Amino acid sequence: MMLSELRAQIPWLRHVEWHEQLGSTQDRARELVADGTLPVPFLIGADLQIGGRGRGKHRWWTGQGALAMSLVVDPTEFTAERGSPLPPQLALAVGVAVCHAVRGLLPLENVGLHWPNDVYVGQRKLSGILTEVLSPRRVIIGIGLNSNNTLDEAPTELRATVVTLRDLLQVPVDAEALLVTLLTELHAALRLLHEQPAELGREFDALALQRGQMLLLRQGEQHQAGRCRGIAADGGLQLETEAGLRTFYSGTLSSEDL
Repeated sequence: MMLSELRAQIPWLRHVEWHEQLGSTQDRARELVADGTLPVPFLIGADLQIGGRGRGKHRWWTGQGALAMSLVVDPTEFTAERGSPLPPQLALAVGVAVCHAVRGLLPLENVGLHWPNDVYVGQRKLSGILTEVLSPRRVIIGIGLNSNNTLDEAPTELRATVVTLRDLLQVPVDAEALLVTLLTELHAALRLLHEQPAELGREFDALALQRGQMLLLRQGEQHQAGRCRGIAADGGLQLETEAGLRTFYSGTLSSEDL
């Protein structure tokens, strides 16, 4: 990764740190936020991430060649009038950016969102997103994108549920061009979150791949079953339940028990 070229193409980045191998870009970003010396936005990336994290206690598989990055931003720069966006709205905005970044490579594929923080191609996961709000002025946006990794190297239990760009295209993708496109789309999505949130909200809903599915939402010891009616403009999951249409803003989804 040519960092000088990246900074030239993405002038709003204040600092870039790229590693050949790293445990977790998200953990490294947290360390740098705690240090407090770097200007934002800054980017942490790795050619190989060996300890990627997902939501809660979940792990994220990042094979050799995948894109693993964490971007630290000051959300007030993008949402000064409305305060800091919280997940799932922020995670979904990032998901929209990922969809836009890859759809040019996959014009015939059904690329979209799984609430609250995943990008899928059809029924298989392409990208995971982890947003961590550390303070009103510091948010870490973590993205794991299966780009030039391959399912031949994935854990056996994941091979039926994930997908990579390389496997779909049968050729490697230009990693640097993909990163530049993704950062450009991410910046645009964050600006849209501030300037035209209703328009971005319509994109959430248009990209909702779970629409029409029966889902089970778990919130601690409680759970709620319902048919997905889309994603609300404010990032909430809309479920048609026995009690009527309800909107949820947190929880873990499953369709296995239905």
